[in-house]
Amino acid sequence: MPASPLPDPTLSRLAVDAVRVLSMDAVQKANSGHPGAPMGLAPVGYLLWTRHLRHNPANPEWSNRDRFVLSAGHASMLIYSLLHLTGYDLPLEEIRQFRQWGSRTPGHPEYGHTAGVETTTGPLGQGVANSVGMALAERWLAHRFNRPGHRMVDHHTWALCSDGDLMEGISHEAAEFAGHQRLGKLIWVFDDNQVTIDGGTDLSCSTDHEQRFRSYGWDVLRVDDGTDLAALDTALAGARAETERPSLVVVRTTIGYGSPGKAGSSSSHGAPLGVEEVGATKRNLGYPSRDPFHVEAEALAHWRETAAWGAGLEEEWRGRWEAYRAAHPVAAEELRAALAGELPAGWDADIPDLSAPPKPLATRVYSGQVLQGLGRRIANLLGGSADLAGSNKTTLPWEDNLLAGTPGARTIHFGVREHAMGGILNGMALHGGVRPYGGTFLIFSDYMRPSIRLAALMHLPVTYVFTHDSIGVGEDGPTHQPIEQLMSLRAIPGVLDLRPGDGPETAEAWRAALTYAGGPSFLALTRQAVAVIDRDEAAPASGLHRGGYVLLEADGGDPELILIASGSEVEVAVQARAVLQAEGVPTRVVSLPSWFLFARQPQGYRDEVLPPEVTARVSVEAGTTAGWTRWTGDHGASVGIDHFGASAPGAVLFEKFGITAEAVVAKARALARVPQPLPG
Repeated sequence: MPASPLPDPTLSRLAVDAVRVLSMDAVQKANSGHPGAPMGLAPVGYLLWTRHLRHNPANPEWSNRDRFVLSAGHASMLIYSLLHLTGYDLPLEEIRQFRQWGSRTPGHPEYGHTAGVETTTGPLGQGVANSVGMALAERWLAHRFNRPGHRMVDHHTWALCSDGDLMEGISHEAAEFAGHQRLGKLIWVFDDNQVTIDGGTDLSCSTDHEQRFRSYGWDVLRVDDGTDLAALDTALAGARAETERPSLVVVRTTIGYGSPGKAGSSSSHGAPLGVEEVGATKRNLGYPSRDPFHVEAEALAHWRETAAWGAGLEEEWRGRWEAYRAAHPVAAEELRAALAGELPAGWDADIPDLSAPPKPLATRVYSGQVLQGLGRRIANLLGGSADLAGSNKTTLPWEDNLLAGTPGARTIHFGVREHAMGGILNGMALHGGVRPYGGTFLIFSDYMRPSIRLAALMHLPVTYVFTHDSIGVGEDGPTHQPIEQLMSLRAIPGVLDLRPGDGPETAEAWRAALTYAGGPSFLALTRQAVAVIDRDEAAPASGLHRGGYVLLEADGGDPELILIASGSEVEVAVQARAVLQAEGVPTRVVSLPSWFLFARQPQGYRDEVLPPEVTARVSVEAGTTAGWTRWTGDHGASVGIDHFGASAPGAVLFEKFGITAEAVVAKARALARVPQPLPG
């Protein structure tokens, strides 16, 4: 932190008002946006970014920087103003192009799109959950790699949150988890402006947030006047000094501060102030210029001092890095590789051979065996489950549970908090240095869908272990039996779907997940045992990496019929093929464990697997049939389930609902030897 005292009040006021002016001018020019929160939070942003946040505007990727999360993503002009003023690569022209096509200043901050933006925030509550994951990753890396006299991982995570963030359920889940984990280098600054879009927060909320957070085990500080720079500075410093508990700094602000007609009103929340009100606000603030986007030269020079300070911080750290590398070369190389996202040599060497198990097992069991092999080789692979570890098979049994007293352990118990788990996993991936995974039942992926979608939007390498993937769940009944979830997840752009059908495919699914750099991936795994597939020698399970492949070829010539299946229903397709072949119908079985990967293959390969001239195709999957015409064509057929399940043993449900070889054969008989052209 730069040395006290605070800068000259006149200079500080000019610097603070620069944020307000840039924010309201950008929103006015765009004719859309949220000016009120940035105007009220300008003093917090000023002090945090110039005195407390350890960062280097010249290098947004410096690994030991403090992380700043604007969880209230609608206040995006706050972070854009801060980035521009402190010297990040965000010139004034980008501020002028706020919310316009091709600009680096979209309506809500986007990770990977704007230098200095640590995460994509839009849905409220996501950012604060991300910050918990970032703080958890920082502590884990610090425990693993720091040595006496060498603190190479040592930074804070800050999140700025709104009333709306704290209303969202995910914030409760994440805050409780953070308090239990005693994440002492996590700080949330709460913008307590008591205004939402619809009006005052008293319309929908009467929570005592200070008591709430104290009950979670947080340290709580309060600033009653969000314009009091001395009080703010003291509170932020106090939060940094607290190392045993996460901190909540409650700051009472005035939304739209400075606007004579709209300050303190919801009318300043999500709409431009209006040209006349912008001018009136500048006059009310005593701002020296009415010109749009004007920043006084002395104020800008003051802001840019941050760049020199930040460069010095990183330079000092790099000197310490060289000393660390000399003293601990092995640890230094491991840390470098971890932060670079590199897998170690031989990372998959301990994956067991699952081609001939002593008895049929569920794919979730195979997954657990693979995960343990991976965990022995990939030291920074860590994760867990939302209170379903025994069912999801997500534990590394030789590892301790990751808790406040065991910060270097690798098995995380997220509790019954699927949504927070999703957001925390995203934060871990965003921080870097760890390979996060999390498990729950496939049906409960609905509870974490917003986090999965944001992981895809940010291209984060998060792995989800979704077990109990069909009506095979059995007696727990329709509330626990996923019908539409597989197809719904497949619809999210960039998500790698993996539904293996046996042990070898499960091993390859994990390999595919950990080498996919384009975003998150999920494994959909069975509760029930699956058959050991007697596959053709020419059809190794490595075909999974192409999404779909010929598992069993037609006997007696070219296929007249193709059965396409995934997961446990591959066994059903294999059984149906035997019947059809005996009836003289040359039948091919295609395993299609990943729509995403198969769709990315060259058209020539897809035509080899699914020849266009073979129009008799039947898909088999114990879920909704919606969407399967993509692979069967309009003249094919599907065996699936387009209604909710029931409570009964899984095998009974497959029979009662017609997910059987007999049902497949019946559909196939109606199609075979009746060629019809595929559309197009």
